[in-house]
Amino acid sequence: MTDVVNDLKVSPDEVELPDAPIHDMQIVKYSLPEKVAPKVVVPIARSDIMYCAVQVLRDGGANNLHSHTGMDGLWLVLKGRMRFYDEKGLVGEYGQHEGVFVPRNTPYWFESVGDEPLELLQAESIDRRGKNKRIDHEARKGGALNNVVVKSNTRSATG
Repeated sequence: MTDVVNDLKVSPDEVELPDAPIHDMQIVKYSLPEKVAPKVVVPIARSDIMYCAVQVLRDGGANNLHSHTGMDGLWLVLKGRMRFYDEKGLVGEYGQHEGVFVPRNTPYWFESVGDEPLELLQAESIDRRGKNKRIDHEARKGGALNNVVVKSNTRSATG
C-alpha cells in the first residue's frame, strides 16, 4: 500500500537532493498506486545528481510546455500510451517501452492517450554546477494543482 504524502515536491527542481553522493545502493519497488488523481507521482530513487519517479497519468493528465535549465530527462512508457510535444507541436505518440530523452533547456509537454492509465518512468540527471529552474513557457494546466505524490517502497540495500 502506498501512503499519500502531501509535503513532498513533484519535480527534481523542487525536491531537496542530498548535497553529497550516496554510497549505499537503494532497492526500489514500484506498483500502481491505489490513489486515483489526474497525476500521481511515485518517487523511487534519488541521489545528489539523479532523480527517478514513476508518474501515473489518467484522463489526459497533461502538463504544460516547460523546460528545465539544469536537468536532462528520460521519459519511458511502462504501460499505456503518451503523446509528447515540443514548442513546434507533436513529436510523436509512444507506447510500452518507448520514450523520449529531453536535453536541458528544451521545451516539452506530454499527455496520456486512451483509457488505460499511463505509467511513465521519469529519470532525471541534475547538473549541480548551476541552479536548476523550471521555466514555464505557458500557464500550468488546471489539473497540475491536483497532482498527488505518494510514498514509495525504496529502502537502503544495507538495511
